[in-house]
Amino acid sequence: MSVSHVAVLSSCRPRFVPSLSCASTFLRSRIRCCSTLSATSSETPTPTSVKKRVVSGVQPTGSIHLGNYLGAIRNWVALQNVYDTLFFIVDLHVITLPYDTQQLSKATRSTAAVYLACGVDPLKASVFVQSHVRAHVELMWLLSSTTPIGWLNKMIQFKEKSRKAGDEEVGVALLTYPVLMASDILLYQSDLVPVGEDQKQHLELTRDLAERVNNLYGGRKWKKLGGRGGTIFKVPEPLIPPAGARIMSLTDGLSKMSKSAPSDQSRINILDPKDLIANKIKRCKTDSFPSLEFDNSERPECNNLLSIYQLVSGKTKEEVAQECQNMNWGTFKALLTDALIDHLHPIQVRYEEIMSDSGYLDEVLAQGARNAADIADTTLHNVYQAMGFLKR
Repeated sequence: MSVSHVAVLSSCRPRFVPSLSCASTFLRSRIRCCSTLSATSSETPTPTSVKKRVVSGVQPTGSIHLGNYLGAIRNWVALQNVYDTLFFIVDLHVITLPYDTQQLSKATRSTAAVYLACGVDPLKASVFVQSHVRAHVELMWLLSSTTPIGWLNKMIQFKEKSRKAGDEEVGVALLTYPVLMASDILLYQSDLVPVGEDQKQHLELTRDLAERVNNLYGGRKWKKLGGRGGTIFKVPEPLIPPAGARIMSLTDGLSKMSKSAPSDQSRINILDPKDLIANKIKRCKTDSFPSLEFDNSERPECNNLLSIYQLVSGKTKEEVAQECQNMNWGTFKALLTDALIDHLHPIQVRYEEIMSDSGYLDEVLAQGARNAADIADTTLHNVYQAMGFLKR
């Protein structure tokens, strides 16, 4: 499926609200108005007016970095204008590996604030915390009963992470968390799921589980139990991010920028102060080739840094290639540093505003969880019914 029509415009910037207290009041009034309109409107939506649904989320571990932002969150800003969107903080996934209990709650709030600061609009998208919608865990358990263990043993990420941690340090959750990921997606009858290369295998598992449950419990079997029959789950399709959105490490152009990389020098965090950004760019890995160019397989760091500049400057690939081709690394690094600082500064200002008004953030997350639960509870009811459970 082509996704060029939802590629993020590089000119997208976070929307600023003069006062967060005003924003909070506006949010409440909009919620009431939307509820009233929904209840009183006699207009029946036509099939063509129904938006497809997209769900996505980021774990609240470490700091949100440039790869998370350019590869995922900034794309959400465009997606929320085209689709019915749910963006959540996947805190339940954090506990699959050792974590800091003192920091989880703080990191969850911070991640939510970053979503909003980057331009995710709670009036267009439901923003919520995964653990605040209990149906995620309930559906995971139901799906676990139909998931062959062989499917989970094939998961590449499990093999890699368990090898690093050692069998005695790995909990069962690390093996079964792809089932939770499937629950996250299927719970909302998602049409499309933004995925990177490292997540395609998990989406395939989700699709296989959806089809397996539909075959085992859907159709006439479900109808005989009083259900509507047909499929229980939609089988989601991948939404591939725009080309160039895969951001690589500053210390290794062949490795993806990652929260889990031991060196903070390998990434630009969204909330890094300007002096730290300048220092990281000054020290980032480059090469000794003359001139600068895209798409040379022998120059992964060069391609990565030019791509970052393209994405944060809002210029086309051709414009960047022409502008930078004859630059030396010192001149280009100064240019890239300024572009990064200019791009991230308004996000950082907005983040501080949001974090200073905990009531506003709490209200956004609570309303998002209510919106999500309305959808999730319907799906969960259907699954319980189709699987033969006694009605509550």
